[in-house]
Amino acid sequence: MDRFVLIDGNAILHRAFHALPPLTSKDGAIVNAVYGFFSMFLKILEDLKPSYIAVCFDRPKPTFRKALYVGYQAKRPKTSDEFIPQIAITHDILKAIHVSVFEVDGYEADDIIGTLARQIIDDRRLKVENGNLKMESRRSIEVIIVSGDRDLLQLVNSHVKVLAPITGITKTAMYDGLAVEEKLGIKPAQVIDYKALVGDASDNYPGVSGIGPKTAGELLRQYGSFENLYKHLDKLPEKIATRLAIDAEQAALAKKLATIVVDVPVSFTFSSCLLANMDKGVLQKTFQDLGFRSLLKRAFKDKEPEREEKQEEKSKEEQLGLL
Repeated sequence: MDRFVLIDGNAILHRAFHALPPLTSKDGAIVNAVYGFFSMFLKILEDLKPSYIAVCFDRPKPTFRKALYVGYQAKRPKTSDEFIPQIAITHDILKAIHVSVFEVDGYEADDIIGTLARQIIDDRRLKVENGNLKMESRRSIEVIIVSGDRDLLQLVNSHVKVLAPITGITKTAMYDGLAVEEKLGIKPAQVIDYKALVGDASDNYPGVSGIGPKTAGELLRQYGSFENLYKHLDKLPEKIATRLAIDAEQAALAKKLATIVVDVPVSFTFSSCLLANMDKGVLQKTFQDLGFRSLLKRAFKDKEPEREEKQEEKSKEEQLGLL
């Protein structure tokens, strides 16, 4: 079975930026997020051995969710001036080494990942047989989404998994349907309904007042879905039914905000996302220019650094362990 890896670029960069000290390149630029991103990138290649790979990014313009709810993500801290340039650096490196990058104004990276995942799994190929065009069966492929964003767990199914960093780049958790149920107590398809009920503090939108994670999980396990729950208000305890009725409108809005769009105007070709397209020579030179000696050693079996260099890289790796 082929494996297609979709990386949530912004999520991985943010994780690296906040975990690492302000590492600098040879020319003095802050590159801690870049270093952490490519450290994880190499780990993904080593552990998952994908046939295809792509990286998805947010765009700076407001998304459709901001239009739906003006308070969406309003309480997030301002992005650091030291972080913003590192997005562009990472973006440019990926393009230079011929790793496909996807981003669309008005949508989050989550939406692009959801759309690509659906397109990858739904792909059918035309072939010519006895002079006639025929549709081949669905290709055997597994999609692995790399992100620490739990919203993406709603995409998990028999063909899609989520690999989430837990600590550093050495400890991760792979979520299939069973793992999602063990972690959250609900099925992947119920993640949207769950957030409709409890809201999302990090994205700054409310769900139903007074309904927390435990109650939300119990309700969804009993009634299956958000919509079915509202069809059975008369069977619920009066206190819960009243809260659901009063906050029905904001709960419906929360569900829209939580739902990952899977029809973003974006498309791909398998050939453009082949890992075999990656220019290792350019990547090696980039690591050399940025002073990423330990990454050079991991990726290209470079000569062992001198003692001082080894100590410097050891310090970086120890900091990475905090990711």
